[in-house]
Amino acid sequence: MMTMNDTPTFRLMNLEDLPVIVGLERDIYPQPWSEGIFRDELARDDRVYVVAESKGIVLGFAGLMLIEEDAHVTTLAVRPDNRQVGLGTRLMMRLVETALERGSRNLTLEVRSTNTGAQRLYEKFDMAVVGVRKHYYRDDDAVIMWVTDINRPEYAVRLQEIGASLGEAS
Repeated sequence: MMTMNDTPTFRLMNLEDLPVIVGLERDIYPQPWSEGIFRDELARDDRVYVVAESKGIVLGFAGLMLIEEDAHVTTLAVRPDNRQVGLGTRLMMRLVETALERGSRNLTLEVRSTNTGAQRLYEKFDMAVVGVRKHYYRDDDAVIMWVTDINRPEYAVRLQEIGASLGEAS
């Protein structure tokens, strides 16, 4: 298990990661993605998936779909025994950094209406609820969250504050 003092490494997800990723999906989500979905996603140029690991163990992963000026978080998952130590925040930082590097101005996602922990994470990144997709999941609605103009100087300050809270240099 990771502690707040541990610093995971981040890298791009690859096909060799899929057995572990698909296993985590099954453990975490009631409607997990299949290996085929991940293979399709990894083959696309407009998608980016990152893995967080420590000592060779995958601790979490996250994905991003890039559409013109919008970046859509497609997934973010952390091993249950590695939650509450900042790993979700670190994964989200990597997604935002990637979105900015790729020229995105806005960030969006859907999250289960019942997943208040994830919603709090996204609120750290100034994401706000803009709507609800009824029955988006088989057993739950989705809350739609957005933050716009992530390329503005004020947002860079917000990212520095988040990084500092994690003990990361800006």
